[in-house]
Formats: sequence, structure tokens, C-alpha cells
Amino acid sequence: MALNQRQTVNARPAARPAAKATASLKDPLLARSLNGRTRGRGTLTNQSGRFEPYAKAPVDDGWNNEEQETILKTTVQEEKSRTIITRNDSPDLPFDRSINPYRGCEHGCTYCFARTTHAYMGLSAGLDFETKLFAKPDAVEQLKRELSAPTYKPRPIAIGTNTDPYQPIERNYRLMRGILEVLLETGHPVSIVTKSSLILRDLDLLKQLAERDLVKVAISVTTLDRKLCAVMEPRAAAPQKRLEVIGQLSSAGIPTAVLMAPIIPALNDIELEAILEACFEAGAVEASTILLRLPREVADLFQEWLLHHFPDRYRHVTNVLRSMHGGRLYDSTPGKRMKGQGPYADMIQKRLEVAIRRLGLSKRKLRLSTDHFIAPQSQEQQLSLF
Repeated sequence: MALNQRQTVNARPAARPAAKATASLKDPLLARSLNGRTRGRGTLTNQSGRFEPYAKAPVDDGWNNEEQETILKTTVQEEKSRTIITRNDSPDLPFDRSINPYRGCEHGCTYCFARTTHAYMGLSAGLDFETKLFAKPDAVEQLKRELSAPTYKPRPIAIGTNTDPYQPIERNYRLMRGILEVLLETGHPVSIVTKSSLILRDLDLLKQLAERDLVKVAISVTTLDRKLCAVMEPRAAAPQKRLEVIGQLSSAGIPTAVLMAPIIPALNDIELEAILEACFEAGAVEASTILLRLPREVADLFQEWLLHHFPDRYRHVTNVLRSMHGGRLYDSTPGKRMKGQGPYADMIQKRLEVAIRRLGLSKRKLRLSTDHFIAPQSQEQQLSLF
């Protein structure tokens, strides 16, 4: 079976109903393709980005050349960034600046809201997002330049809020290692979110940052069910490994939180208390949650994934989501997009508050210090004669 690409003109590809898209999984061509080429990946298809003038679809040419199929491999393209610190003024976020050393993420979480950003690269939010990655090798030098600006005022930098900074390609690029070295040298505060055990590689730097109240880490724990984790986050660390990471970070004196994100109705919501308790026992001192977000292409991709893996829960999940977003799968209105509204959203919030109060997780909030900041010496600055 050979997969050719048939292009059809479409100025702006319309969003396909997920039910129809996933019904096509019954087609032998696509089903055989998925069983082979997408092994170990999160999403099932690679629909064209919303800005692309052409839509692409596989077609069977009749030759049945199965040997021509290949497993999708990860590729990395390097890019030069004009700035490395991204600013935001969102009322939903507790930070106003962040760093993303990578675009795309190999962990393959189908629900990831960051998938939509791949459209700006002319790529798909589907399989392209988890196989065609971008790295910023000049991130460390760029950070030094921006921190040395005369007008720069330090406030905590958030890392890992878009794509995971400790995804597998970090083993080779070591951008996070370099970024942490700069932040330690300059005394700059940082918060990190990850679901990878690779963060333990930088335990020495994190310990030094923690001694000056310059760092806290949030480990994303979405489920304790290994089977659910394997299909929901196929290339991320297993749940037990994440608990071990919390334990090692906490034992090293690094303030560690648990982030249960996203909460998905009828899939992992029942685990809320169990996850918080397991993470508390491992050493977590803070806890927070975020409701499932399905912006743009992610809505179709998630529904397709849900119908394929959990067809019996499809209606329940989507109906609950719509009940929290005024009849839609997602409402991007600030203040609503991460929590939702209505009885189900209220119930989740109450359960979270009760669990946090029972475990004492809310009593040890840490404010990162900006008192130690010393701007790095810019290479562009003229040295003093005396």
C-alpha cells in the first residue's frame, strides 16, 4: 500500500466534524496507515494547517506496497529567534513573561493547546506538531542580551507553559541547562513546568537556585493510570516516574508543585483527589488544576482521538464540555477558558479546594525573590577606563 498525496484547492480548509473524520478510521487505507506509521504518537492524522491553501489526504493507488510504509520519525529544524523572552498580559496567567526554547513537542499529548501554534509555521497541528520540531540554539546568548538591557526589570520567568522544555530533544541541545546557568549567574527567578524526568539532570543548578528562593517546579501529573497515560501522553514519563521526580526534587529542597492539567470529564476527573494525595505524599507543597482546553484545530484532533480510543465515552465527554462553555466545546473568553462555568466546573473547584485544605497544600505558597538580580555584562556595552 503506497500513500500518495492528493491535493484539493481550498483557500482556507474548513474544520471537519470530528465524528465524520473519525468515521474514516474504518477505511482500510487510513486504518492500516495509522496502525503502522503513527505507532507511539498521540494524534491519529495530520490535517492541513488553517492557513494553508491546500488540503492533503492519503489515497490508495492500488499497488498494496505495504513495505513502503515507514514509522514517522522526529526531525528538528534550528531557528534563530529575535527575542527569547515572550511577554503576555493575560488575566488568566500568574506570570507576564516566559521562555520556550522549542516549538512542537515530542511527548504527543493530543489535548495540548499549543498544537495550534504549528499552523504559523505552515505545518499541521496533528502529527507535524509532535514529529517536526524546532529548536532555538541561540536561546542562551539571546537571554543574556535581553537580561542586560538597561530597561529590564526582573520578574519570574515561566518555562514550560507552552511546550515541555525537557522533552527528549533537550538531551542533545541542552538549552535548559544553559538557560538555568544564566539565571543562576544573574540571580533571576524562574518557574518550570514539565512532565519529564530529564529535569533531574539539572538538579545541581536547581538546588543552588532554590537556596536563594529563585525557583519552583511544577510536575504535570494527569493520571495515575498507566494505560490511560500511554494513549494520552505516549512519549512522556510514566505516572510513577513523575511521582519519583517530585520526591527527588522535594528531598533536594526544591519547592515542587503538582499541576493536574488538563482535567478531562469522564476520563481522569475521578482521579483528582488520588493524584493530589499521591503527589503530596511524594513531597509536593502546592497544587493547581486546569480544565481541558480545545482551541481551533485541537478540538477536531481531540474528538478524533476520543472516538478512536474511548468511543463509549465520546458523548459524555463532549456534552459535559459543552455544558461548561455555553453549548460550545471551548470558550476562549479570559477568566472562563481554564475553568469553565456551570455545575460541573463548580464541582471540580469545590473538590480541589477540599482536597487542598485536607492535605495542607495551600498553606505553603512560595513567592520567588527578585532581590538577587544582577544584570549580565553586555558585550555591546563600552568598558570603563577606570
